[in-house]
Amino acid sequence: MGGVLGQMMEMDHEQVVFCNDPDTGLRAIIAVHNTVLGPALGGCRMWNYASEAEALWDVLRLSRGMTFKNAVSGLNLGGGKAVIIGDARKQKNEALMRRFGQFVDSLGGKYITAEDVGMETSDMNHISEETDHVAGIDEAMGGSGNPSPVTAYGVFMGMKAASTFRWGSDMLKGRKVMVQGVGHVGETLVEYLVEEGAEVFITDINQERLDAIKEEYGVTIVSADSVYDQAVDIYAPCALGATLNDNSIPRLKCAIVAGAANNQLANELVHGKMLRERGILYAPDFVINAGGVINVYSEVKGFDSEMSMKMAENIYNTTLGILTMADTEGITPQEAAIRTAKQRIDSIARTKSRW
Repeated sequence: MGGVLGQMMEMDHEQVVFCNDPDTGLRAIIAVHNTVLGPALGGCRMWNYASEAEALWDVLRLSRGMTFKNAVSGLNLGGGKAVIIGDARKQKNEALMRRFGQFVDSLGGKYITAEDVGMETSDMNHISEETDHVAGIDEAMGGSGNPSPVTAYGVFMGMKAASTFRWGSDMLKGRKVMVQGVGHVGETLVEYLVEEGAEVFITDINQERLDAIKEEYGVTIVSADSVYDQAVDIYAPCALGATLNDNSIPRLKCAIVAGAANNQLANELVHGKMLRERGILYAPDFVINAGGVINVYSEVKGFDSEMSMKMAENIYNTTLGILTMADTEGITPQEAAIRTAKQRIDSIARTKSRW
């Protein structure tokens, strides 16, 4: 327990809940990082973690990232996240989802869950049978549905902002873009890029999906081992995190990193500086992948889909502002983004009590 408390205190978490139910086989962790701006909203991820310690580390990092994401996006939400330990393809079922929903409900609205890796809109529907503190349910049930299209649009806007900062134009026609991971978000991003005339390269662990997307969009498949060696303009990590690390950064042959994955920097201080020293412009992940949380926020607040897309479009301006701030102050974009988020949280904390 000392190790758990140490990690919580290091990242300033308010609360971490371990969920265990032998009847359904549920093993989950809910992490509430910060509720200064409002209830902690963040998706639930189902992943076959090697250990509970690995799951804990992931949920602590992800929930902290949600605090910064919600704050920098101007949303009145705190940051939280949940992980369910298990193979989503084999172990996920209605009973498991509903039991998880009961644990979410036990927090009384302090945490609002939503869809993340390994989860679908139908899972949110099951969770909603047990709690009102869930977003991303089916549109037919009054929800906002799958947030992936809005996430991809926000990443596309952030990519265009980074292009403007680096090259003076947001046009991506003719630019070479390496998209790593073509799940729901990655595929939609590929669609936007192809429509704009970019030359797109893709990779994924699912060969069947790669073949289908190549057939649909006419893109080029590259092996997972050669992703970091591709001579491209933009590298877009859209799978799991920590792909920017000691091994990958020296291999990169790109001018910009801008993708949808969370926690792309294995060490945000060290690897943010490594990218800067190499002259590679980094668009902070929690800034440009905020479209998904904007989409579910619209559900919580009663906005329509048009408003969600308009708010996601503003990621362009937010990204450009942060990149400019980083350049002016001689810091990394990651540091600039975190500073911006913390400034908003601190200013609001002085005017109100916690949620």
